[in-house]
Amino acid sequence: MLPVPASLSQAFESQLSQRNIPDQQCRDFHKWLRFYLDFCAKYTLDPKLTASFAGFDEKLKSKGQYDAQRQQARRSIAIYYRTIGVIKSTQATSGNSSAKNPSSWVASDTPNQTSSKQADLPTAKHAIPLPADATEPQKLTGSNWEVIYEQLKNAIKVRHYSNKTWQAYRYWLQQFQTFTKSKDAGLLGMDDVKGFLSHLAVNKQVAASSQNQAFNALLFLFKNVLQKEFGKVEGVVRAKRRPYIPVVLSRPEVDRIIGLLEPPYDLIAKLLYGCGLRLFECLKLRVQDLNFDMQVLTVHDGKGLKDRTLPMPSTLTAELAAQVEQVAILHEQDLAANTAGVFLPGALDIKYKNAAKEFAWQWLFPAKSLTLMPGSEDYRRWHLHETHVQRAIKLAVRKSRIAKRASAHTFRHSFASHLLQANVDIRTIQELLGHSDLKTTMIYTHTVPSVTIKEAKSPLDL
Repeated sequence: MLPVPASLSQAFESQLSQRNIPDQQCRDFHKWLRFYLDFCAKYTLDPKLTASFAGFDEKLKSKGQYDAQRQQARRSIAIYYRTIGVIKSTQATSGNSSAKNPSSWVASDTPNQTSSKQADLPTAKHAIPLPADATEPQKLTGSNWEVIYEQLKNAIKVRHYSNKTWQAYRYWLQQFQTFTKSKDAGLLGMDDVKGFLSHLAVNKQVAASSQNQAFNALLFLFKNVLQKEFGKVEGVVRAKRRPYIPVVLSRPEVDRIIGLLEPPYDLIAKLLYGCGLRLFECLKLRVQDLNFDMQVLTVHDGKGLKDRTLPMPSTLTAELAAQVEQVAILHEQDLAANTAGVFLPGALDIKYKNAAKEFAWQWLFPAKSLTLMPGSEDYRRWHLHETHVQRAIKLAVRKSRIAKRASAHTFRHSFASHLLQANVDIRTIQELLGHSDLKTTMIYTHTVPSVTIKEAKSPLDL
């Protein structure tokens, strides 16, 4: 491990003393400084740049360091940045020639770490928020939040959350940034959270579900990005959540709407109603998810990244087989055009080089046009976009003159309600829908007439 220059060590010790850091912790702070300088030397990073700390923090995380230890390391390096700032200003005032060559007082006992790669080093947008000891003053308004957005996106990707979660959390982060007038991340606290949630309920009058989503977004932000304690949210005006009864179509209404849909939208609607699929689950189906021999349909990476199997409606076997044949024809055309195949989940495209061109991985409902891969000349095929299906169903509902606010998700509600009306066990319906909690499925008990006996009787008389 590289030694810390004596002048830097003494100045760093002086800064620790000014902050009344206990002696035991001082030794730890010096340890983190040595580790940081050694890390920068190993990876040819400039230790004076706050952007260099992001990689160091990730290294500590990969080594299994506790959050408290990483927080202490963060504060230690923030004091280091303050130390070199004080040294530089002192040398500039005294007219010392070394002020023109900062590397001489940062690590005079180490080789020059400057390399041609440092000109291309990431800027501060890749760094992480540092404590109040950092050299740059914290702003009450007008701070740059690019770092927070970048870290929020990375935190969501690491946990394999869906892109919809990222879009929703980014929206609420934008609203929170506007409410706090872009206050510096280091100054954000629970008062800002309470004020924002009350603002949503009182001034914006948002629905209870929207306010809860905003609460979850801020909870994720504080816990996984800002790494701050998220205390109890008391004294906040919360939007009152009212019982919601979903819109349900009758069987004749379902048939009427489907009859007004053109292929392949009619088959999609039949799967939504016949299997209780969510729209994105239906559009993400691939050829290999259909098992015609066992009459089983498999949903991969549904809501919450859960898999489940569903009985394939026997009345749709012929239509699904015909759709697979259409996919096969399109697949042969793509191979003849030397396209890169379809998009694959996660890193499967790297693990299995040719999987994207295999027929089993083709979408059951492919998009009509190809998509150009960013930064390359390869074209790949995505599945049919959700908005196309939603627009087609909305138009069919309008043509049917059904006076209900029906959408693609209404077919899923109708699936559950009609099964419940046919006296199918509610726990079976829960499994078919992929609900984690039975309480979620219980809402459909309000959409069908009750068939229970109202009159109180003894079980001996039944």
